[in-house]
Amino acid sequence: MSLDPDSPSTTNRDWIFPSQSFNLPRTPARRFSSSYPRTTSFQNSLSHPPSNSTPPAVPRTLRRRISHLHRIVERESSVDAVTDGKSNDFAVQSEDSPSSGNETTSVYKKFTSFFRRFTVSRQAACIIAILVMCFACLVHKNFSLHNQVNDLQDELSKLNIRLRRCNISDSIDIIDPISEHNVSGASLKNTALILSFMMLSLPLAFIKYMGYVSYIRRPSDSNTEELSLNKQLAYRVDVFLSFHPYAKPLTLLVATLLLICLGGLALFGVTDDSIADCLWLSWTYVADSGNHTNSEGIGPRLVSVSVSFGGMLIFAMMLGLVSDAISEKFDSLRKGRSEVVEQNHTLILGWSDKLGSLLNQLAIANESLGGGTVVVMAERDKEEMELDIAKMEFDFRGTSVICRSGSPLILADLKKVSVSKARAIVVLAEDGNADQSDARALRTVLSLTGVKEGLRGHLVVELGDLDNEVLVKLVGGDLVETVVAHDVIGRLMIQCARQPGLAQIWEDILGFENCEFYIKKWPQLHGMQFEEVLISFPDAIPCGIKVASSGGKIILNPDDSYVLQEGDEVLVIAEDDDSYAPAALPMVQRGNLPKNLIIPKTTERILFCGWRRDMEDMILVLDAFLAHGSELWMFNEVSEKEREKKLTDGGLDISRLANIILVNREGNAVIRRHLESLPLESFDSILILADESVEDSAIQADSRSLATLLLIRDIQAKRLPYRESMVSKIHGGSYSQGSWREEMQQASDKSVIISEILDPRTKNLLSMSKISDYVLSNELVSMALAMVAEDRQINDVLEELFAEEGNEMQIRGAALYLCDSEELSFYEVLLRARQRREIVIGYRLANADKAVINPPAKAERRKWSVKDVFVVIADKE
Repeated sequence: MSLDPDSPSTTNRDWIFPSQSFNLPRTPARRFSSSYPRTTSFQNSLSHPPSNSTPPAVPRTLRRRISHLHRIVERESSVDAVTDGKSNDFAVQSEDSPSSGNETTSVYKKFTSFFRRFTVSRQAACIIAILVMCFACLVHKNFSLHNQVNDLQDELSKLNIRLRRCNISDSIDIIDPISEHNVSGASLKNTALILSFMMLSLPLAFIKYMGYVSYIRRPSDSNTEELSLNKQLAYRVDVFLSFHPYAKPLTLLVATLLLICLGGLALFGVTDDSIADCLWLSWTYVADSGNHTNSEGIGPRLVSVSVSFGGMLIFAMMLGLVSDAISEKFDSLRKGRSEVVEQNHTLILGWSDKLGSLLNQLAIANESLGGGTVVVMAERDKEEMELDIAKMEFDFRGTSVICRSGSPLILADLKKVSVSKARAIVVLAEDGNADQSDARALRTVLSLTGVKEGLRGHLVVELGDLDNEVLVKLVGGDLVETVVAHDVIGRLMIQCARQPGLAQIWEDILGFENCEFYIKKWPQLHGMQFEEVLISFPDAIPCGIKVASSGGKIILNPDDSYVLQEGDEVLVIAEDDDSYAPAALPMVQRGNLPKNLIIPKTTERILFCGWRRDMEDMILVLDAFLAHGSELWMFNEVSEKEREKKLTDGGLDISRLANIILVNREGNAVIRRHLESLPLESFDSILILADESVEDSAIQADSRSLATLLLIRDIQAKRLPYRESMVSKIHGGSYSQGSWREEMQQASDKSVIISEILDPRTKNLLSMSKISDYVLSNELVSMALAMVAEDRQINDVLEELFAEEGNEMQIRGAALYLCDSEELSFYEVLLRARQRREIVIGYRLANADKAVINPPAKAERRKWSVKDVFVVIADKE
């Protein structure tokens, strides 16, 4: 091949790619990495042409190309050389460039160090790669749509030209605006797509590299430990979700709106719809994930699947939030955390074994009103309280019992049961230690007095120790009425031991099932004397007057000459508050007493089995009631020296006892040989007390009292002479002695045994067996609490009837008021008893087992027997 430019077979390309005429070896072209100038066989062939040819003139263009080729070769000198032993070019390079290997290593190290600066973690690289791929797909689809739009515009332009040729000029006005709108819409769609992608990527990148930002912001010389930014952010989110009640639904709402907006922008970028249609379509994808099946094209399908997936997550979170809210509400209702919206209800704070009897009495009291509402709040589970109340075998008579779980010491729990709107609040004493129970009752009263809204009703507080009564009244003031359960039971036991049968009368009066105390104002009685008021009520028996001029003081058994003034109220015993009313005065003959009998006091011998905390108070009451020379035997496990010390510490001076003589015996009341050492057949009354050592456990105390009762009755039966009337004839003509129960009933005719039982269930068991004259239990305390809760004024009446001085309830023989077989009406007996300053409230016939309180048909005449007895309210003197 010739170098002559005029030769027709020679071109400029032949200078760059030489042909066979240059005698170049057939070796593959190589690139070398060297900083030194090099010469190749190709360059030699150019500089030394063959001798048989004439050197031609090299054109300027060829020189430029050759120099450009040299620069390319020098620029690529950093690439590793791959040598070939048979190549002459390599031999030349090896000789001329001895340090090419060192230069290559240096460049490689620099490149490696430079590349390591920009190395990221594999996880970040994968995320970035995925995001880039998604973005690339969206961009590719966008550009493809843009190209399609351009093609359509070209076609529209061609059609427009044809239409112009056809003299259709209106097409210009139609096509041009469309073209301009398409161009502006395409740019807007690109912006929306990029914006949605950035809004989705920024939070992910922020969460990912939040820790690195905290690390960079921390000073290098700082020795203090600082929390990372992600921990601080997590704490703020936790505080927000915990502090604000509507934080979770608000967060879910924001996430839903954000997803709809991002989905709408993305759909606007990949579809031809308007922004409003895209937002609505995004909402349909969020609300129903099945709507994305109608999407066509890669871009719309990718966006619709993403939005549908986010919608499924939001729906799952919303479902969990709604489920948690419903479960929490039901759990709150189940555990008694909801608020009670009631008015004029009775609120009971606390839980004890007296609650059943208290609820029963309140239900009976509310029966005349069609039922009421009783709210019970205690530190127990609501379901357990409702289950225990459901087990109580009595009819609520329309009264609703609502249970709530809470503490009476917390004001929030008190407000939850509408404490400020209750008409009465009963604070029950806890089972167990009396001092601890009274201390808790005191704190409860303090909490109740701290209610900002104030209290509409009064407080009825049950206490265990009489010494704490003053402190509770000091804190509660005029709002508080106290009932000392231990003191009430002790005084009732003493009264019932002296007068057998009085316990049943007290049960009838304290309970709402029969007759009870009521106080009401009757203006039509103003100006009448009390003697006339006594016979003015056919269905009630007046017992006293609430004097308005004395600040509302209640006077029991007033003088006959007392005249009712304006504002005075009458205290009566009636069946219900709406069952009585004054009527016209009947014609009643007063008559005279058969003879002015004076009942002398006789000496008695009484036995106390067990030791109570208020033993000194019971001894003082007995000393006031009994005749001079009476004996009080105390049989318990407390040593004699310790007894004297406890009595002295309680404020009792034994040397000042005027009427009784104390006899101490030490022993265990449940051991038969200890009881046999006592003259059990000689006692007029025996009181079995709930021992102080076991009073914290009602079951254990009742078991001990029951064992003592059975042993005493059995010992008495063995010592008393056997009566022939107790022998029963058996089929076949043989005879056998009566059963053990009949023997004990025979022993009960000789002496009276009063048992103190704490559990009402044990009381019912003993009452059916009839081996004890009467059983006093906490049921009487529950009746007193219910009566005071219904009318706080009754507490003053009960305190006077239980006190050592004033009036009390007594049982009198009929011989004091009439002759044998004398025919009188109850009104006439009532007026004859007024000559002795007594009020007759009932009677018990000789052949009857139960007394009748507030008898009906008081004006009817009947024959009386001297063996009958009357129940009266009389002065203790």
